[in-house]
Amino acid sequence: MIRPVRAGDATAIASLQTLLDAPSPRLLAAAEAVGTCLVAVDGDDAAGNGDHPVGYALVIGEGDTHLAELVVHPDYRREGHGRALVDAVVDRQAPGTRVTLAVAADNDPARSLYESADFRPLDRRPQFYESVEGCADEAVVYAHDVPEAHG
Repeated sequence: MIRPVRAGDATAIASLQTLLDAPSPRLLAAAEAVGTCLVAVDGDDAAGNGDHPVGYALVIGEGDTHLAELVVHPDYRREGHGRALVDAVVDRQAPGTRVTLAVAADNDPARSLYESADFRPLDRRPQFYESVEGCADEAVVYAHDVPEAHG
């Protein structure tokens, strides 16, 4: 299930953000002012209420938007949470708008996810990310144009 972030999710979201190669705590802290944060929740948390965040997507901008961060906890990957978040981001956009994102060139699982959701590569940006030993610093920029409504 995908839902908007709630105030009580802050600790779980901050913990998830640490899983990213290049987290931006300042961006996440400003999420409410600059965009939208959606969370994927598991079927049941330790308290039995079924609403524990296992992933999130942070989208910035109005009109054309940028998917700034997307992460799913490793224990919940390959269960459809990432795809559900991507689909929810796209579904919330107006027809005719564009959703962009940047992903590390060597992140094959993420690139496969975005390509399966009809994102197409637009550009490659060398030295986009701060270089980390053993990791590429090059990014691939993707875009998805939300189809115009058919009447």
